[in-house]
Amino acid sequence: MTADPLSAERSHLELARGCLVAMRESASHIADYGVDELASYALGQVRAQRLAALSAEPDAPPFFGRIDRDRDSDMHASQAPLGSGPGVEVFHLGRRHVRDDAGEPVVIDWRAPLARAFYRATPDDRMGVRLRRRFGFAAGELTSFEDEHLDRGESLGLASDLLREEIERPRVGPMRDIVATIQPDQDALVRADLDTSLCIQGAPGTGKTAVGLHRAAFLLYTFPDRLRRSGVLVVGPNTAFLHYIGQVLPSLGEVGITQSTIAGLLAWTPRGDEDEQLAVLKGDARLADVLRRAIVTHVAKPEDDLVAIVGTRRYRVGAHHLRRYVDDARRAFGAGLRWSVARERLRTQVAEDVRRQREDAGGAPSDAETARVARSPAAREWVDAVWPELSAPQLLARLYDDREFLARCSRTALTDDERDALHRSASPSLKSITWTPADCVLLDELDALINGTDTFVHAVVDEAQDLSAMQCRAVARRCPLGSLTVLGDLAQATTPWAPGSWAATLTHLGHDGAVLQPLTVGYRVPGEVLELANRLLPHITVDVPAATSVRQGEGTLGITSRGALADAVRECLAVEGSIGVIAPDADVSAVLTELRGSGIDAHPLEDDTDPRVAVVPASTAKGLEFDSVVLVEPAAIVAAEATRVGGLRRLYVVLTRAVSRLRIVHDEPLPAELT
Repeated sequence: MTADPLSAERSHLELARGCLVAMRESASHIADYGVDELASYALGQVRAQRLAALSAEPDAPPFFGRIDRDRDSDMHASQAPLGSGPGVEVFHLGRRHVRDDAGEPVVIDWRAPLARAFYRATPDDRMGVRLRRRFGFAAGELTSFEDEHLDRGESLGLASDLLREEIERPRVGPMRDIVATIQPDQDALVRADLDTSLCIQGAPGTGKTAVGLHRAAFLLYTFPDRLRRSGVLVVGPNTAFLHYIGQVLPSLGEVGITQSTIAGLLAWTPRGDEDEQLAVLKGDARLADVLRRAIVTHVAKPEDDLVAIVGTRRYRVGAHHLRRYVDDARRAFGAGLRWSVARERLRTQVAEDVRRQREDAGGAPSDAETARVARSPAAREWVDAVWPELSAPQLLARLYDDREFLARCSRTALTDDERDALHRSASPSLKSITWTPADCVLLDELDALINGTDTFVHAVVDEAQDLSAMQCRAVARRCPLGSLTVLGDLAQATTPWAPGSWAATLTHLGHDGAVLQPLTVGYRVPGEVLELANRLLPHITVDVPAATSVRQGEGTLGITSRGALADAVRECLAVEGSIGVIAPDADVSAVLTELRGSGIDAHPLEDDTDPRVAVVPASTAKGLEFDSVVLVEPAAIVAAEATRVGGLRRLYVVLTRAVSRLRIVHDEPLPAELT
């Protein structure tokens, strides 16, 4: 080893940066022409995606760690990575693969199989690793490193100064990747196989969101052929959350992944609201059966023969044949065939019946002639009579407007009181109907039964504990044959329609066999803050283990009077990092005005901005984190919810948004459950 390892590592850093520049330059020259217009377009797409992947996070160091491994006896010396010596292979690990002009590896992608040893090797199970090295950077420059000689029994774990500094590093703006700090329990989940569905019950600060996103990146890297064509879906609770996590996957070189809220997946935009009890009813899984029955009731039994005219001849399709076609279509619809596809199939079956009659008579009808029969007025009119064209808005409006129709579709599913709650006065037109968020989910269910929907091979669903049964179904039908990574915390369930158990949620998501994996060790939230928040767990009626933190220390928690709000924010401004002032929803405007009046540059939480001081409604804080949190009037946050339990869960959420320090300002007495 060189006498000056830091200089050698800095030289390797410059080499890696130069190689990365060369790779970007090479990607920019991917041919943008082909043998035809389609090929040219495809090559242009490849070039754009490659450039986007290589250009993400341009200021991030090309590598963050290194492992020295026992040389593979089957590897020829010329195949060893740069910097390797006799008996040892040296690998630098980074966010993406970097190679030199000769194609030799300069940096290994963190998702590569051999990188697993960087995260999991221990002195008892070295996995071939002799030395693990972590690097420290400041302003993009390599300033230090830290070694663990596993072959000598050394292992720092979370005692690593560089590891703890990276975990605690302040930030303003979107969430960062955690490739440099992934822990063994997290890595096991990240690298789970594509065919395995996971449900990660993660306490605050355990990194469950980061684990889900890094698993998506790992799967895209490991199974490109299966995933890049059909894609990966990431579902979050709100648009502010999507902005917060939006740069994690691009920073890892993964672009083109669909990130959306539940509402963003739907074709209808809500324009109104309704009371919670009605929204809970509309989110109930029993509505799925009601909607299916609303469609099936439109099937009619054929009573008469169908006569098709081809040229000058008439061909009769008997009613008994027609009834069999309709019965077959009904069974297929029950097994998952789309209503609109069944309409096409029925027309085709009529046309094929006529084809067989013509062939029996000695004719030789062409495919084009048979297709014309399927499009003939007789075939169309018959299908419209027995299997009519339907639309989701018309059906849902009829269910709400027509008491008799609703009763017929829900006879065994709903009570009379529930039918009364769903009924409303008929609207003058479909365009005038004010659909609610719960209605839009029901419309999506109907439309999927009628027309189908786009599908994915894998979906990551964050804050899944808050989804209603019908919202879960909206996700499930978009991943019917693939796997899921379900993320959440039952203690943070704040919606009145939340099922309240992972077993129920996973059933509605269509993956009741998913492996339930708890994460209880917090890496981001200070222990003093978690200890306060954990006082609420016995009162919020969920059976989840209390979170613990690897980060202990005093001074992270402070409680003072409401009049000290501006002083508390100034105290946080004196140290580095983002600041979230979390207030009851009704008080956000007043808090913002007060802070600005005190000379503090505060801004409301927006979906696409990253202010240093953000004033955050308590209802939208879920999933976000800030280096410093100033929490305003906890009792008012609790009182704003419909139930005491719901309010305490909301308080549990906002208490655990702090990464480094929490300041509570209040005049109203703190909730008794905290004290």
